[in-house]
Amino acid sequence: MTALLDGKTVLVIGRGGGIARAIAEAARAEGAAVIVAGRHPEALAAAYEDLPDVRVEAVDLTDDGSIGALAERVGSVDHLVSTASARARGRLAELARDAVQRSFDTKVIGPLMLAQAFQGRMNKGGSLLLFSGVAAFRIEAGTLAVAITNGAADTLTRSLAVELAPVRVNAISPGVVDTGAWDALGEEGKAERFAEVAEHNPAGRIGTADDIGAAAVLVLSNTFMTGVTLHVDGGERLA
Repeated sequence: MTALLDGKTVLVIGRGGGIARAIAEAARAEGAAVIVAGRHPEALAAAYEDLPDVRVEAVDLTDDGSIGALAERVGSVDHLVSTASARARGRLAELARDAVQRSFDTKVIGPLMLAQAFQGRMNKGGSLLLFSGVAAFRIEAGTLAVAITNGAADTLTRSLAVELAPVRVNAISPGVVDTGAWDALGEEGKAERFAEVAEHNPAGRIGTADDIGAAAVLVLSNTFMTGVTLHVDGGERLA
């Protein structure tokens, strides 16, 4: 049986762990040649030391010159995945302009400029995969900036699907996933948050990075899917 991404080149932008790592591993397992890129290439290279066939590159999604240089170095790709984010959490009174701008720069404007830089470099049948998030679809106090950033990423996905056609553009909207993103809460705070979500989540648990990796392979390999935001949240947005 042929692997779903056999012979394809997949560029994954993000950190060396969590969701980005899970997608890189899942794509590699399906036969893809994987390139990873992020703001700290040395740390990224160390994170992928156990996978020497994974190529490591540098990119800063808040810097157009860095994005353009990445496109020049990499050349053509089949699939481009951006998992980068910079969350601005807090209630309205706690939000700072620079944190909100950084959130939009990283998750909305950066991927927009990434799409511009790679326009014409996507191989036939290729696709772009962005990330939204459950906060855009289940509004709660304290996640205002996260919600509007993810909502903009969702709209960007559908707009690019029309603009870049026939290149496909989709998004994944994860729910609460057990990655390092929640470590700032501390072990006790994280455990309480996970237990609360799992209790009300229709799936009865929180997500794993591998859940998102498997969903990414589905989205990248399904050639009749575009303009879609795939909710991989255990039904969290419905709770």
